[in-house]
Amino acid sequence: MDSDPSQIPVEPIPFEHGLTRFAQSLRGRAKIVAIGSSSTVGHGNIKPYPERLLSFLQAQYPNAKITMVNQGIGGQDAPLEFQRFDTDVIAEKPDLVIWQVGTNAIWQSPNAIPPPPSFDETTSAIREGLVKLRNQTQADVILMDLQYVPAVLTPAKKDKAVAMVKAISELARDGVNVFRRFAFMKGLSEVEQVSFDRMVDPADEHRLHDSDWATHRVAWAMKLAIVRGVDKAQSPVAAPSRPSQPT
Repeated sequence: MDSDPSQIPVEPIPFEHGLTRFAQSLRGRAKIVAIGSSSTVGHGNIKPYPERLLSFLQAQYPNAKITMVNQGIGGQDAPLEFQRFDTDVIAEKPDLVIWQVGTNAIWQSPNAIPPPPSFDETTSAIREGLVKLRNQTQADVILMDLQYVPAVLTPAKKDKAVAMVKAISELARDGVNVFRRFAFMKGLSEVEQVSFDRMVDPADEHRLHDSDWATHRVAWAMKLAIVRGVDKAQSPVAAPSRPSQPT
């Protein structure tokens, strides 16, 4: 990074639970399924986080055969994503599922055609999706919450965005972890003093999508959280590893 070298970089909030299934799978073949919207499938010419995360994890665990299945579809949120679970998630027999969720229900205009799901429809679908994953897979599950960007921080949307972040956290039960992207990116803004001009894709007039730089930082933060989740599963009393920061 080109920020002040004396500054402590923002790191992700650790996962509450160890990634037991994923840790076991690293002894051989490990499959990750990433499902979500444009943050997952990618936007414009920016390489999305799943592909970056895969590279980071392959470098971290060179003896494991790790694959990534990217099942993102731009514009979707939990209700439509849940409808795809049987074919796009469960059929893949994943060891780890990353479900990026909640943004479009907050950001999209209620007058859009088709209209976005309501807050309650979104949280209900997340709840149903987590039950389905628990009952029909052995995978570890990570929920990724909203990005901290101007599009969801307007006076009309900020309170609802914060409420969605809180709801996602409360829905994460029975061993489900949350990658707290909203808090991480807020830290980039407020602690590292990174401007939104750097954090947001300059080609995005809506000020919604992460820039290449921010996508890299988010993917690296996810990698740190996963590595520490694996460490927690393998050796609960061991101190978490602290890989070096990205350049």
